[in-house]
Amino acid sequence: MELGINTFGDSIFDPQTGRTIGHGERLRNLVEEIEMADKVGLDIFTVGEHHRKDYAVTSPDVVLAAGAAKTENIRLSSGVTVLSSDDPVRVYERFATLDGISNGRAEIMAGRGSFIESFPLFGYDLNDYNQLFDEKLDLLLKLQQGGRITWEGEMRAPLKDVEIFPEPVQDGIPIWIASGGTPQSAARAAQLGLPLVLAIIGGSPYQFQRVVDFYRQMGAQAGHPPEQLRVATNSHGFVWDTDEEAKDMFFPAISQAMTNIGRERGWGAYSRENYERMIEPDGALYIGSPETVAAKIIELRKRMGITRFTLQTPVGTMPHEQVLRTIELFGTKVAPIVRDAVKDME
Repeated sequence: MELGINTFGDSIFDPQTGRTIGHGERLRNLVEEIEMADKVGLDIFTVGEHHRKDYAVTSPDVVLAAGAAKTENIRLSSGVTVLSSDDPVRVYERFATLDGISNGRAEIMAGRGSFIESFPLFGYDLNDYNQLFDEKLDLLLKLQQGGRITWEGEMRAPLKDVEIFPEPVQDGIPIWIASGGTPQSAARAAQLGLPLVLAIIGGSPYQFQRVVDFYRQMGAQAGHPPEQLRVATNSHGFVWDTDEEAKDMFFPAISQAMTNIGRERGWGAYSRENYERMIEPDGALYIGSPETVAAKIIELRKRMGITRFTLQTPVGTMPHEQVLRTIELFGTKVAPIVRDAVKDME
């Protein structure tokens, strides 16, 4: 059972301090957060890619490389790389570079992206949304195999007997498929035998049980062994000393962020009532004391059999010291409880 942190590098108005953090400051803070996650023994740190003002990270691999130079053990992954609007060759080159700097700790989480700003920015047609991802994933997986490759598709220039450098330290950088929970994404990952990451940010995580079961069933039918069909989940959360403190401290930031996004997508304002409902045992938020958050992750493991969980924190902007503290608590308090429980299950 792997445990880690996910972040988008949020850079919006902070309700606690009354200021909007600049992109440069947020990026420097991110490197310190990666250092803290490594220091307290977490397994993975993932950084998302966006191309908009409210998130500071457009190039996860650059941020992760800065963190790699200051860490020793933690694995470093995008969360996600918007593969549809990028070039697979450049993606693999960049993450192979990260793999060298980190001495074999790089991963790629490939997704289609829930935001679409990168498509017009890099000259892609949204009408090609699905074809772009399928074709580019096919090329990325061939690059993962190493050696000289020949490849041809419709959405980019063909490759003829080429080799990609630098060579990664790992024998093929691990690639995960990121999904919002659609059967199509689960089927794609299953047929390819790739591990699946589910972003669960609303409702109940157990609404995704059917997707997980479908993924494992499809993967087995495709001939992949069960141990290859790993499932991870990512959810919003915050850890503090007590449940009430955690709830009260996290709400202003997540409310600000989700209301801003909701305004773009036609959702209503993010209410305290909905927030409280999702903090309940079957809800999608992992907020509270170390014991409360650990118990919720353990139950998720029991019921869905996940092998990796990442806590997305902060959602919105919070004081840097609070973010470092929640990472510290997640690594020193939550993780040992979860790991001990998983050992007992086995």
